[in-house]
Amino acid sequence: MKIHLAKAEGQNQFTAYGDGYVDVNRERIERSVIVLPDRLIQNWPVASFDNLADEHFAQLADLAVEIVLLGSGATMRFPHPRLTAVLLSQHIGLEVMDNNAACRTYNILMQEGRKVAAALIIS
Repeated sequence: MKIHLAKAEGQNQFTAYGDGYVDVNRERIERSVIVLPDRLIQNWPVASFDNLADEHFAQLADLAVEIVLLGSGATMRFPHPRLTAVLLSQHIGLEVMDNNAACRTYNILMQEGRKVAAALIIS
């Protein structure tokens, strides 16, 4: 699906998404990624939802954001609370959703000027 929103100058936004990919600023990404308004962390080393580990959430906690949108893939799956505790301890919100919903929600929050990160598992 292609998304057409007004481009926030100098900020990353999702411009399309589908099975096995997302487009950020019209650039196709086919591997797990973390998207923030001001930067991309490509090749986030999460091969699948089942491979999520403590260090992945520690990396998310270090991003200095208000909220993390975890795109769990094509379907919504919730990580074990043990993994997400580091975000809670730093008062960082976590919303879990499928990748398509995470892309749409990220664009809205980014346009509102929120400190948001979308961490998408693309496998």
